[in-house]
Amino acid sequence: MTRTRTVLALLVLGALTFGTGSPTWITTTVATALEPEVAVAASGTSAAPGVGAGALVLLAAGIACALTGRVARYVALVVAAAAGVLVVASTLVVIGDPTPAATNAASATSGVTELTSPVTLTAWPWAAVATGVLAVAVAVWGAVAARGWTATSGRHERAGQGPAAGTATTAGAPATAAGTAPADGAAGRPAGGGGTGPAPEEPGADDDEIDPHDAWDALSRGDDPTGR
Repeated sequence: MTRTRTVLALLVLGALTFGTGSPTWITTTVATALEPEVAVAASGTSAAPGVGAGALVLLAAGIACALTGRVARYVALVVAAAAGVLVVASTLVVIGDPTPAATNAASATSGVTELTSPVTLTAWPWAAVATGVLAVAVAVWGAVAARGWTATSGRHERAGQGPAAGTATTAGAPATAAGTAPADGAAGRPAGGGGTGPAPEEPGADDDEIDPHDAWDALSRGDDPTGR
């Protein structure tokens, strides 16, 4: 059995177990002060609470088998088998003696615990037993076939990881360094190959400049600061 089939089987059985526990399992009657005969009915989940709990566990186990690794999947299958056993055991208790469940239902419905008619079982408890037995069989069969299932961890890796990406980066590094070395050298040295200091000033570059203080003194004396 493949992983997909096992997961689907557990999910379907969990839903079917809920379906078998929802309808009426037990019917009877009681007498009250106002009415001589009051009908009493109990559903499967109220008569056998283990049926609803087992259905939830089967659904959770199916999801766990789809998402977990090798060790966790075996744990999920064991839990699924235990859930099937719980469903069968809870249902057989009701089938063996439905009177306690009927009495509890009568007390909740009318406040009276004395039953006035025999307790009748419907066919739904037997359907619940069938789903529980199938759940155990699917869990055992899945555990036997689980050793051939593929791991799920690889699907969560990011794209681009691996030796190819690292090789491409390493191969590109020397080319980048080689391409930037001439540019650095050209930018750091003059074209003539001399030193890296500032270029010499041309003679006479500052001869035509006028000191602001001298120009102000010349204007105070009434002279032309430009010397013209």
